[in-house]
Amino acid sequence: MGKSEILLCVNIDHVATIRQARKGETPSLVEAAQIAETAGADGITVHLREDRRHIQDDDLPALKKIVKGRLTLEMAPSKDILKIAAEIKPQLLTIVPEKREELTTEGGLNVLENMDSLKSFLNEVKASSLEASLFIEPELQTIKAAYDVGARRIELHTGKYANCPVSSYEAAEELAKIKTAAEFAHSLGFIVNAGHGLNLQNLPAILAITHLRELHIGHSIVARAVLVGLEEAVKEVKSLITRKNI
Repeated sequence: MGKSEILLCVNIDHVATIRQARKGETPSLVEAAQIAETAGADGITVHLREDRRHIQDDDLPALKKIVKGRLTLEMAPSKDILKIAAEIKPQLLTIVPEKREELTTEGGLNVLENMDSLKSFLNEVKASSLEASLFIEPELQTIKAAYDVGARRIELHTGKYANCPVSSYEAAEELAKIKTAAEFAHSLGFIVNAGHGLNLQNLPAILAITHLRELHIGHSIVARAVLVGLEEAVKEVKSLITRKNI
């Protein structure tokens, strides 16, 4: 992998959302993961929420068995979920905040107000022979706090940028924050990922930011797949990233 290469990790939570609407077996997460990887995804991401609204416990061993690239498990800093992760051994845990009433993850971890608990939890992750990333806002103070609690990987929350109209002044402001955050995190030695709300329209500007290792993209790909199929939806995003990587 070249130094500038950005990896695409496809989040398939919303494939499970469709399945859970009827509590059935279709669409198959295993098949979705296989299609995504065949189309060029470098990894698969899923979020095992405490309320189990989409991904279920049984999905994890099934996915670990067939995913050829990176399997990333998003999770709250929960000891119960960590026990499950310790059995499955995904390549990466991404620690995210979680509220039961939210539609999706609404923002980054409040690292500054939870430094002691996060430091303790990261020690438990390490004791389980797992690697963790913290999902945080692109704020320098938060990045420094993440470093101080022992994290060495982060995922920058791109949701505020993604919620702005493309090419707007507000988007440019949020993009500048992400760029500055990525540069600062890299200077501290972090491996820097990013994700949330990214799509074909707002992704090109993100791809111009240096020091990003992985992009975790889910909803826009699954939504696009309703119209063009999952394979084509993944290929469209992967094509943008590949052109940047060349």
